[in-house]
Amino acid sequence: MSAIALSQVAVHLRPQDNVAIVAKPIPAGTLLDHHGTKLTAATRVGMGHKLALKPIKKGEAVYKYGQIIGFASKDIAPGDWVHVHNVAADAFERDYAYCQDCPPRPVATEMRSFMGYDRGSDRAEPYRYGTRNYIAVISTVNCSAATSKYITARFNTTDLLKQYPNVDGVIAITHKAGCAMQYDGSDHKQLDRTLAGFARHANVAAYILVGLGCETGQATHLISGEKLTQLGFSRNANGVRGEAPPITLTIQECGGIAKTVDAGVKAIADLLPRVNDIRRTSLPAKHLILGTNCGGSDGNSGVTANPALGVASDLLVAQGGISIIGETPEIYGAEHLLTRRAISREVGEKLVERIKWWEWYTGIFGAEINNNPSPGNKEGGLTTIYEKSLGAIAKGGSTAMVDVVHYAEPVKEKGFIVMDTPGYDPVSMTGIVAGGANVCVFTTGRGSVFGCKPSPSIKIATNSPLYQHMEGDMDINAGVILEGTPVEVVGKQIFEEVLAVASGKKTKSEIAGVGEDEFAPWSIGPTL
Repeated sequence: MSAIALSQVAVHLRPQDNVAIVAKPIPAGTLLDHHGTKLTAATRVGMGHKLALKPIKKGEAVYKYGQIIGFASKDIAPGDWVHVHNVAADAFERDYAYCQDCPPRPVATEMRSFMGYDRGSDRAEPYRYGTRNYIAVISTVNCSAATSKYITARFNTTDLLKQYPNVDGVIAITHKAGCAMQYDGSDHKQLDRTLAGFARHANVAAYILVGLGCETGQATHLISGEKLTQLGFSRNANGVRGEAPPITLTIQECGGIAKTVDAGVKAIADLLPRVNDIRRTSLPAKHLILGTNCGGSDGNSGVTANPALGVASDLLVAQGGISIIGETPEIYGAEHLLTRRAISREVGEKLVERIKWWEWYTGIFGAEINNNPSPGNKEGGLTTIYEKSLGAIAKGGSTAMVDVVHYAEPVKEKGFIVMDTPGYDPVSMTGIVAGGANVCVFTTGRGSVFGCKPSPSIKIATNSPLYQHMEGDMDINAGVILEGTPVEVVGKQIFEEVLAVASGKKTKSEIAGVGEDEFAPWSIGPTL
């Protein structure tokens, strides 16, 4: 039997790596040639999984990306399949080396633009420049969720919106929280911050608030605590735009669901002509705020889609824009690579503080952060949280980490930012969009179909079989990287797609109508 060159069926990322990532399924017994060294696949190894290139003794580190992804739990021979049955995520020391590798800000060779919405100087960044033009019906509590949806249904199930072609839609922002929490406590304030982030979002031209009336999460608390106003629609005697109080409806005060729906429909009907008058205009790309996430990941996520997204992130930062990554539990084990890129020690320490908080937070529930790779992730080849994290942070590119912010906190610094969010995709992206992301890119190796209105979500497949199988949901195929296309080429393709989508091109998730039910604020405390 003649040997097959390893490079034809697998990717060896770094010289120090003792494993390779399989690009095509390798049958058991396949003879492989790795730079003159012969090895035989002991078992079948699936796409995205790892194949040992060298002997790895029990207790020795397993390396991928040139970094530790775990430790051998038993002796591993060359040609062995390397996965959860022979690798464990034991603790190890990380050298944070704050700011040691902080790069200079990249400079663009050509300044780019997009066709977006300028909401005017009465809106502060990051909520001034939009890529969509929605009206939102925001529920303060789950008890008003159905009523909020009934209001939007009046517009979305009739031809009324066709009279207003410049309005992208009337969307319901509903959730499962809003009551049975400590009044003015951490959950209450975080929910208010999240709801306010969607109310004042640059992709939301106008909104109304809908509550029940007796909930803990009162609209008055939200309005006063977050200083919420309805901007841009009231005018004084001289015709100058100004602030107006938000339109607020409560079911108990209105006299029930039907009367609340009627009042909500009337309020939105009054807003529609004015929202329809807003037009797209040419804006510098520096006004784009990119929210990034990976979900349904596989072993190729950190090889194809995430590094390519990192290239796009760098290109946007070079334009003067903002790129955000979240999912702190999926940074765990790789945080030392980000602290080295921190613009200051203070910024680096903010990330480490969040990592320590997550160790405490999971510990009080008897959970382990390494429980994070889901069954689907593991089936796709991801073995430990360290491996997943190293692939996940590739979305953030190579520029300096300029800030670390709390969940749903408005992003203000230009450049690459980390937001503290859980790893659960809808919860993570909800916080990132609330923080100001006006366009999102979501990478997936297993087939996530995520959308998050009001921000459009571009879906990137990590491998060609997935893209071909779910082409109706995937916008870009990064699997071509495994077939020889350079990462930089796909990264530039993603960047161009971001500009196109920001200018109005519909994503696959928008065409499918996905994005309202995925609003999922993070609740960190007890339900009382």
